Amino acid sequence: MMHLNAFVMPNGHHEAAWRHPSTDPHRARTLRHYVDIARTAERGKLDSIFLADGVALWGNVKHNSHSHFEPLTLLSALAASTVHIGLIATASTTYNEPYHLARKFASLDHLSGGRAGWNIVTSAGIDEACNFNLAKRPSHDARYDRAEEFVEVVKKLWDSWDDDAAVVDRPSGVYADTDRIRAIAHDGPHFQVRGPLNIERPVQGYPLLVQAGSSETGKEYAARHAEAVFTAQQTHPEGKAFYDDVKGRLAKYGRTPDEIKILPGISPILGRTEAEARAREAELNALIIPDYGLRQLSKMLDHDVTRYPLDGPLPDVGSFTEGGQSRFDLVVGLARREDLTIRQLLERLAGGRGHRVFAGTPVQVADELEAWYRGGAADGFNVMPPTLPGGLDDFVDLVVPELQRRGLFRTEYSGTTLREHYGLARPVNRNRVKEPA
Repeated sequence: MMHLNAFVMPNGHHEAAWRHPSTDPHRARTLRHYVDIARTAERGKLDSIFLADGVALWGNVKHNSHSHFEPLTLLSALAASTVHIGLIATASTTYNEPYHLARKFASLDHLSGGRAGWNIVTSAGIDEACNFNLAKRPSHDARYDRAEEFVEVVKKLWDSWDDDAAVVDRPSGVYADTDRIRAIAHDGPHFQVRGPLNIERPVQGYPLLVQAGSSETGKEYAARHAEAVFTAQQTHPEGKAFYDDVKGRLAKYGRTPDEIKILPGISPILGRTEAEARAREAELNALIIPDYGLRQLSKMLDHDVTRYPLDGPLPDVGSFTEGGQSRFDLVVGLARREDLTIRQLLERLAGGRGHRVFAGTPVQVADELEAWYRGGAADGFNVMPPTLPGGLDDFVDLVVPELQRRGLFRTEYSGTTLREHYGLARPVNRNRVKEPA
């Protein structure tokens, strides 16, 4: 069965979604808005919902809505309003400490009954660095070097309690067997952490580990740590190449291909006919504010493109950035391959920031998903509704039944944890004290 994650933005993924009459930017600042979205995803039997995050004011707030709640706080509230849906939050390894995040994700996993996931990011933005006592962001390689050690420390902390350490023996007065709780005594180049964690081992052992970087360093990091990868490719050959590349790196870390799920992003714009879907896409694109798109594009490319003609070609922006390398390559490659003007490029990016946008009927969308899935380019998809809540309603009510009819997607949940939804094993505690012979 393919896997489906709902990538939730306040008003939807199209940058002009907040201007569309089907959305309500004021309601997007309320818990009720997100509860309804999460319950819709659960009604569709989706594996999970996912909240992106950054620790700076994203984009140009003058021309786009900004209602991004801190994701772990919001998902904790959604845990009480749902039963099955997985809850994946983004958190940065660059601007957090391992003990802090290990505790937060363990808490969410316990509160949700084993439905937590961590999208691991290294934070590419300059604005984020300036909010954390830095004059400039760390280099791409330095961020990943820190992230490598960060995740290792977090895993050690989750393993600092054996699964059966809390014996809760009331007659004897023993709550926990302290022989099964241990300090981690980590002493590395970035972190010195004694431990143990001050909360029991998560329900899932580890919350699901998700990663979204597609640079060379990012792919190697995913092969070592990730269990699900959110990625962006525009064509099936590009998707298959990425899929084969990441899965081909697993053996060196003692992992098998089924231990990681590759989920490309897709923003489906649905209509009863193809013409209606394309009209909806044009309606959204007509609401684009070019100044907003230009500033976003400039940040993606680490190059100011605001002074160039909209109807001219993308200028020479070099071949490297210390920011998001994979997205830089995708955007520049798209512009060059299709000979797009800056205006055309802004339209192509408006719906998914480099993720694939597909306008069509429910059957056509299901055809695309099936082709990528059966063609070895995806284990499932990171679904990015162009507007919310309506775009997710359409996907759940129209596309999911078509996938179920084809035998490609579940009709009921068969497990209770996020790992069970994704068909992934619960990690064994690597630090468990061995039983005496």
